[in-house]
Amino acid sequence: MPLSVAHPGLVHLRGAGVSLVIQFSEPMPRVLHWGADLGDLTTQETESLLVSSAPSATHNSTDEPRYFSVLPTEADAWSGTPGFEGRIRQTGAPYFRFELDDVTVGEHSTSFDLSDRAAGCTVKLHYALDPDTGVLAASAVVRRHADATDVLDVHHLTLMLPVPDRAVEVVDFTGKWSRERSPQRTPIGFGTHLRESRRGRSSLDSPYLMMAGTQRFGFRSGEVWAAHVGWSGNQRYLVEQLPEGAGAHRSTLGGGELLLPGEISLSAGETYTAPTVYFSWSERGMDGIADRFHEWLRRRPTHPRAPRPLVLNTWEAVYFDHDLATLLRLTDAAGDIGVERVVLDDGWFLGRRDDGTGLGDWFVDAEVWPEGLTPFVERIRSHGMDFGLWFEPEMVNLTSRLAIEHPDWVLAPPAPGPSIRNQHVLNLAHPDAWQFIFDRIDALVAEYRIDYIKWDHNRELHEASRQDAEGRAGVHAQTQALYRMLDALRAKHPALEIESCASGGGRIDLGILERTDRVWASDCNDPEERQQIQRWTGQLLPPELVGTHVGAAESHTTKRVTSLSFRLITALFGHAGIELDLSAHDARELSEIRAWARLYKEQRALLHSGRVVRADLADEESMFHGVVAEDRREALFAWVRLGTSVPIQSGRIALPGLDPETTYRIELREEIGAPVLHEVAPAWFTAAREGSLVMRGALLARLGLPMPTLQPQQAMLLRLSAI
Repeated sequence: MPLSVAHPGLVHLRGAGVSLVIQFSEPMPRVLHWGADLGDLTTQETESLLVSSAPSATHNSTDEPRYFSVLPTEADAWSGTPGFEGRIRQTGAPYFRFELDDVTVGEHSTSFDLSDRAAGCTVKLHYALDPDTGVLAASAVVRRHADATDVLDVHHLTLMLPVPDRAVEVVDFTGKWSRERSPQRTPIGFGTHLRESRRGRSSLDSPYLMMAGTQRFGFRSGEVWAAHVGWSGNQRYLVEQLPEGAGAHRSTLGGGELLLPGEISLSAGETYTAPTVYFSWSERGMDGIADRFHEWLRRRPTHPRAPRPLVLNTWEAVYFDHDLATLLRLTDAAGDIGVERVVLDDGWFLGRRDDGTGLGDWFVDAEVWPEGLTPFVERIRSHGMDFGLWFEPEMVNLTSRLAIEHPDWVLAPPAPGPSIRNQHVLNLAHPDAWQFIFDRIDALVAEYRIDYIKWDHNRELHEASRQDAEGRAGVHAQTQALYRMLDALRAKHPALEIESCASGGGRIDLGILERTDRVWASDCNDPEERQQIQRWTGQLLPPELVGTHVGAAESHTTKRVTSLSFRLITALFGHAGIELDLSAHDARELSEIRAWARLYKEQRALLHSGRVVRADLADEESMFHGVVAEDRREALFAWVRLGTSVPIQSGRIALPGLDPETTYRIELREEIGAPVLHEVAPAWFTAAREGSLVMRGALLARLGLPMPTLQPQQAMLLRLSAI
């Protein structure tokens, strides 16, 4: 067994200001610390840490002190959520007693082999602490022993870590269609704060990122511990506080896959690999958590490296009306604006005149496209633009040719339950269904040299009954089959980019992002709603992975009417695009959109590589956010007014994230529309317009700038550059 340097019975993983300390105790390893870096521990300090981590043996409790193990169960007298739950089917035994078999320690990782010989199973836990970002990836594999003669039904495998007493509040998320990732903050009380998604995808109301922190932690302040379940199927998150605590800590934080009854049944030699749970700690508030995840994502080998192209998506411009002449005019207008990628949305395939039929029949409809998609694709290519196409491969309409010919391919009982959006789910775990869908997408990608797929998923999974497996629940198998298909398409077409869309932002997680290049944050392009949706989507994902499009003046989802400049500024802070009928705009508006396209291309290197910063403001109707370059020599900020508020003036707003010793030139960027003010412009506007406003970073961070009170649904841009 490899031993840590400081102590023969302890592993200490360190990276980017974070420490994880686990003791190799018997019968189970104990988690002693996760959070701030403890530094290089001497032998004496390690001994002191071990002694000081021992809690009291309390009255009416275990005779020995109670510790928090890496996989707590009732064998530890643990009365909280078990790390492992299951049942030996033949005997009905629900209890497990794991013991430490082996430990492997690497430079930045450690693994524990835990075995229950009586139950005939092993759980291998693996912890990897990224040295550059401090993000901790925890994973587990359950394996039946080769000589097992019975079946093990796995109910839950939950990966948890302890958090200290000073974590007294929890922030997680809920939402609905067109209002995804709405934060909710509650005190951490005794008991279990449990969030479950039983929708067959990470879902519109996904907890997304569960954050426990100190009192009133904000974007720029407070200590925060966070967990994210990297899985695109059913999920569960929890923060739990027991009266006896969790060892020397009060609470635990974690999550895992929510397994439906019978989904995982293991016979001899079979395994179950649980989704990775990602943990992150910050002493710099929620922006510190975002920094760590953004940097971790950007360091992936698969992270997009090329400039993120300006997109035009046809959906809100034409919906199902696929008239070639109209689409060619739209393409020409897009080319004139400076668009770099055109995506043909829903409505191109067999019989698809509305949302009631066609899903599953992935053949170009000859009635609408008598020459195929070729004339449209050629026009797109003539402007030097990429071509993208919309698919919804996991779904069928029961009136489709596919569903009529293969009713057993539907992921539902033989008599399916209620439809959602006129559709049902296709069982991708059925080998023939998987192959049919893969072959159709593969053929179309090859025929039209498709650069980009918008991969949609527009209904939840209810009664996900596998007709090919005696009616067994199929969410887990469906998620794995989806992953296999995405992996296979990427392997065969390495240059192909894929967007994860699911009724908008219904499938955004680090599992799907191992296989896709961006997400669609929401079907709502209303900029007032989008400011909040994009703000909180950015708590996990950097801007270049989040689709942000300019919609029509009257939002198609909320019917709210907003100015063009507000819509343009809102869409700038992401992977920008256009989702409107350009032919309906006059010359002045087209000129502003063209200027915005130039601004996006000018600033995307900064927007898609810098640190996202968000100010903590008392006024909920105002927002101040931006992106600061990694070397802090340039930045782009947006000052946003959503509605009216009681104060007449907004007062001084500090500019976060700047280098205190650098002197910056501050410019007011107005090429996509000057801000509409509720008052006379402040004096510094004139200097900012002339490029003569110069201030040191320390003054901007401590004193800030007296921001004007904008009219509701208005925004303005500030560009800073070092001199």
